[in-house]
Amino acid sequence: MEKFVLIDGNAIVHRAYHVMPPLTRSDGTPTGAVAGFFSMILKIIAELKPDHIAIAFDSPSPNFRKEFFAQYQSQRPAMESDLSPQFGIIQGILEKAKISAYAVDGLEADDIIGTIAEKAKKTGHLVYILTGDRDMLQLVNHKTKVLAPVKGISEMVLFDEKKVKEKYGISSSQFVELKALMGDNSDNYSGVSGIGPKTASNLINAFGSVDNIYKNISKIKTKNPKLAQKLEAGKNNAKLAHQLATILTDAPFEYDFSDCDMKNLDIPEFKKALEAYDFKTLPKRLDDIFQKSGKIEKIVKTQMKLL
Repeated sequence: MEKFVLIDGNAIVHRAYHVMPPLTRSDGTPTGAVAGFFSMILKIIAELKPDHIAIAFDSPSPNFRKEFFAQYQSQRPAMESDLSPQFGIIQGILEKAKISAYAVDGLEADDIIGTIAEKAKKTGHLVYILTGDRDMLQLVNHKTKVLAPVKGISEMVLFDEKKVKEKYGISSSQFVELKALMGDNSDNYSGVSGIGPKTASNLINAFGSVDNIYKNISKIKTKNPKLAQKLEAGKNNAKLAHQLATILTDAPFEYDFSDCDMKNLDIPEFKKALEAYDFKTLPKRLDDIFQKSGKIEKIVKTQMKLL
């Protein structure tokens, strides 16, 4: 079965920025996030040996979620001044390496990944999504797994259906229902006030979905009047949160799997692009990973640690 790796560009760049030392090129250009990002990419390639790979980035234009909730993500601070230019550097290196990168006006990286993952699943691929965003767990299924960094840039948790159930007490397909009840502070939207993860998972296991919870509110009221009162007071929040948390799997944008084929990878240009930013170790790792033919030669010694 062919493997398709999808990478949440924004999430991984931000993670790299915060865990890497503040590296700079000889002219003072900041490159710490660049180094961390490509270190993770090379680890993924070496470990998983994907047949296809693509990176998704958020578009700088407002995404469609702001159209029905203006405060969506409004509390997030401005990007650090030394991080912003590194996005451009990373995208430039990806272009030279011929690794497909997508950013679509009105969409978040999540929606791009959700849409490509859905098509890849239907075409028989085994999909791996690299992200620090737990929202992506709703995409996990028998052919789609999430790799989530948990320490630095090398230790990761592999979420399959079983792992999601173990961690959250619900199925991956019900993860949106969990977010609807609990909200998401990082995206600046509320769920039902007073409902924590344990109560939320119990409700979801009992009734299956937020819609079904509200259809059975009278039953809940009989057993637990205080809980029913919280649910009724937070109904509008729960409905809105459900909309905001749902990742699109049929977003309208153009993409072609042939553009994402690992055979397109231009290793010499990739190496030159890394060397242009004074990186020494990363170009050597390219040589370690790939044969002259361009095929992945071996798994590097510094493997990812899966927890």
